[in-house]
Amino acid sequence: MSWEIILKELACPRATQDLKLNTKNRDAAIKAEHIRYGPLNLSDESYWEDAAKHWKTSPEVAKKSKCSNCIAFDISPRMQKCMPLESDKELGYCWMHDFKCHKDRTCFTWAKGGPITDDKTSKQNQMKRG
Repeated sequence: MSWEIILKELACPRATQDLKLNTKNRDAAIKAEHIRYGPLNLSDESYWEDAAKHWKTSPEVAKKSKCSNCIAFDISPRMQKCMPLESDKELGYCWMHDFKCHKDRTCFTWAKGGPITDDKTSKQNQMKRG
């Protein structure tokens, strides 16, 4: 692979720079029954009850499974440079669903092991997207 292609692939993900694409991807994640990104209102208890049923746990445990600790949530220094300045570390990039997500939300595809905090892991995730 040429260096030009590698550098292009390691630029900010399109959805971090294109509001229309980000909104499209986020809205698709909200509507998809297998993803259900949310809750849109952080105090929506019914969302957490649904998530708890999906994960076969309690709402209290479900509330601890947020984007901020998901393995797909990228808050590496390089990704923070891709985020809007006003995000104030509230946003990260979701490699699973290709949109900027809020640290206090989640989705039914949440997976433990995150967040991504180093540039090396961030770049590895981006290179896998090929």
